[in-house]
Amino acid sequence: MTKFSAIVRAGLVASALVGAALMPAPATAQAPSKITIVVFGFPSLGAFMPPVIKAEKLDAKHGLDIEFVERPPDAYTTQFNSGEFKVGGSAALLTVGLADQRGVKVKYLFNLFDYWGTVVTSRPEIKSLKDLEGKQLAAAGSTTNFVMFEFFAKQMGVDKTKIQVVNTAPPGLVGYALADRADAIQLWEPAYTLLKAKKPDIRALDTSVSKTWAKFAGGERIPYLGVAAHSDWIEQNQALIPKLFATYKEAGEFIAKNPERAAALMAPKSTPEDRAALVSLIKANDRLGMSVVGADDVRKQIEAVYKAGIDVGYLKIQPSNDTIYNKPLK
Repeated sequence: MTKFSAIVRAGLVASALVGAALMPAPATAQAPSKITIVVFGFPSLGAFMPPVIKAEKLDAKHGLDIEFVERPPDAYTTQFNSGEFKVGGSAALLTVGLADQRGVKVKYLFNLFDYWGTVVTSRPEIKSLKDLEGKQLAAAGSTTNFVMFEFFAKQMGVDKTKIQVVNTAPPGLVGYALADRADAIQLWEPAYTLLKAKKPDIRALDTSVSKTWAKFAGGERIPYLGVAAHSDWIEQNQALIPKLFATYKEAGEFIAKNPERAAALMAPKSTPEDRAALVSLIKANDRLGMSVVGADDVRKQIEAVYKAGIDVGYLKIQPSNDTIYNKPLK
């Protein structure tokens, strides 16, 4: 090799090395964003979607890594309001409104389920809500579902001060009904469906929900439970909220299209009869009320729920408009 050829070759090698150094590094997958969400335990609506989200990896699909932490209602409210958990997946509207009145800056991001609740009894002498006066009622007294029951009972002329309320966590309500430990039990889905599968002869009392709400709010829809977050978390994680909404939205769609698979994920240790009952509940959706929609899309209905809370003394004044998240989620 001539001296000239060696110089040319060396120059080409150097150019190649410089070019390689200037080339961009291969793109690496971005790590999913972690979110911790506190929820109620099963059976409750707040525990309805989490197992589906994790099993089907719907959070990962949208760039998230969600950790769901279960708490009973009292602990949930305390730990969410204190900021120990910044995001809540069992966020009932009236508890969001109450937090606002206590100076806790939180927002209802999106709705997951509309309201449905009932009172069941095996006692033949109890034929209406009015008959609960002077009787013992087992209920999860710290939940919005119970407060809404108080609203509908009041509209039907019931004096709640004459009802002895035995407070228990949602998972205990079915046990109370099966053991007949109280005159009546106030509960909602999916506990009601699971109870009926085990005790078909138990009766649900008329709560006149549709008629009463149409008269009170001028409509039928009652936004009830969804996902809420502290305002400081929202400010720091704006880009994650549409992803979180998309995750839950897809979970709702998966549950509706695959009720058998969803029921098995929600209640893996339950009996075949319980899972069949859950499948029927999902397919009908009349009592389940699954409806994933942005808070701002149901603002008027949310404000009506706040007014119901004021009517029964749960709220003192109308909560701030800032409690309803107003950014687009689609």
